[in-house]
Amino acid sequence: MSISKVSARVFESVIPLRWGDMDAMGHVNNTVYFRLIEEARMQWFSYMDLSKMLDGEGPILAHAACDFLKPLIYPATTKVIQRLVRLGRSSVDLESVIECVDQAGVTYARGKSVVVWMDYKNGKSVAWPKHVRALFE
Repeated sequence: MSISKVSARVFESVIPLRWGDMDAMGHVNNTVYFRLIEEARMQWFSYMDLSKMLDGEGPILAHAACDFLKPLIYPATTKVIQRLVRLGRSSVDLESVIECVDQAGVTYARGKSVVVWMDYKNGKSVAWPKHVRALFE
């Protein structure tokens, strides 16, 4: 896995598929698409140093969806392009596109997710800390 292009607004991760990602139908299982998007999101968190909680607060996934447009087949190396499309008081909307490195511009799946900044102790969303919000703006 590698990070090919980074910013808080657009983030690209290169992630190889594994043999075990395929299902009995001979293509990559639908759950793996979510795992690819998750891995890109976690690399993005790590890039911004958000992968650990700060004073009991941190990011949490509030929503995830995926449109499967074309089947992925092993062997392949994917590129997940993640874009921040909306910045709210305590949440961000992300759009993810899954391509194959050797077929740039061909979209295999398109995902949407919402990440919320959470106070884990109280179980409620809170406003983005100023230093985190500054990364997004």
